[in-house]
Amino acid sequence: MRIRAAALAASLACVAVVPSTAARERLTQDDAFVRVLQYHPDLRGFDAQQTRLLAEQTALRQGPPLRFGAELENAFGTGETRGLDGAELTLGLASVLETGDKARLRGDLVQTRIDALAGERDARRLDLLAETARRYLSVLDADARARIAAIDLDQRRRAETLASQRHREGASPLSVVLSAQAARAEAELALASAETSGDAARRALARLWGDTDARFAVVEEDTTRLPPLASLDTLERALEESPGMARFADERRIAEARLRLERAAARTDIDWQFGVRRLQDTGDTALVAGFALPLGSRSRAAPAIRAAEAQLAELGVARESRELALSATLLDAHGRYTLARLQVRRHADEILPALARATTETERAWRLGAATPFEWTQMQQALSDARQRQLDAALEARLALIELQRLTGHALVTSAQGDTP
Repeated sequence: MRIRAAALAASLACVAVVPSTAARERLTQDDAFVRVLQYHPDLRGFDAQQTRLLAEQTALRQGPPLRFGAELENAFGTGETRGLDGAELTLGLASVLETGDKARLRGDLVQTRIDALAGERDARRLDLLAETARRYLSVLDADARARIAAIDLDQRRRAETLASQRHREGASPLSVVLSAQAARAEAELALASAETSGDAARRALARLWGDTDARFAVVEEDTTRLPPLASLDTLERALEESPGMARFADERRIAEARLRLERAAARTDIDWQFGVRRLQDTGDTALVAGFALPLGSRSRAAPAIRAAEAQLAELGVARESRELALSATLLDAHGRYTLARLQVRRHADEILPALARATTETERAWRLGAATPFEWTQMQQALSDARQRQLDAALEARLALIELQRLTGHALVTSAQGDTP
């Protein structure tokens, strides 16, 4: 599969690009992808986040610090403890002996968050590429509508010229000329509207890489060239391995690491101390040592363990729910694409050729006096409307295809051409 919005149908290929864009930079969809991936701040922010997590990991993998202490006893009191005569000075070191390999588990928890960051970056990257493809498609769509409007305007001008000629010859009333002039003015307005929409779409696309002045024109492509889709079974298998589902695997690993850390907290740590005491009365020194065991570590850790287990179970339910939602979205996008592709093909194979021939025959008949101007105008409008409907269907198909590739995680930067409808 691919997401490439292309130029127009073969029937529109002869129409020139809007002159104002002729000297502009030619931008392909792949060029737009490269600019977004290079300049969008959302992707640059992941590097800073990774640096922060690495620093946090280094800090958490450190064990409890050694504490140096000094303790003075039996000093500056009364009687025998007056002054420093009976003082006892103790210098010592103290710390906590962690059990259960807690330092490593804390580091492992942060490591799972670092590993998950790559998946988050991939998912955000895919979302940005999909948004870029949609905005690029909007530019192509606006340019295509401008070409359709240009074709319609050319027909309206020819109709106006013919109506004026026949009026001068006395073969048509003035009302026919006025009606042709109004139709030509409406076609000019439609062309101007399409050009304005194209400029707005280009600015919206350029905003994705921080440009405020969209001085470029997209490379002409045929939006009605739509590739066939893979089977639903293939798409659903791809969905299971997509970034959207991979996120749950990352979150599960984080939850499991947190559960292991909470279970390790149930193991009692040992507070210890070791030092030297000087006895002022005798001038002797002696070693002192001690330890302490906090009581109730298991009962205090039990609520956190239950919460971590519940979070792990909740992730399983959330994954099932998310999988159902994504599968429904995939089925909907697949159906929309299939139907829109059928509409595009029927227009290209049957509807547009028949209407184009009917329009030509109606013009010939009017020139010979066998048809009314109104009939020719109706045929012109019918042909223009059919081209718009084909373009609408192609746009719907392309948007569905972008959604399918966003869901399944297939690359959006492929340059392969799609099959002819």
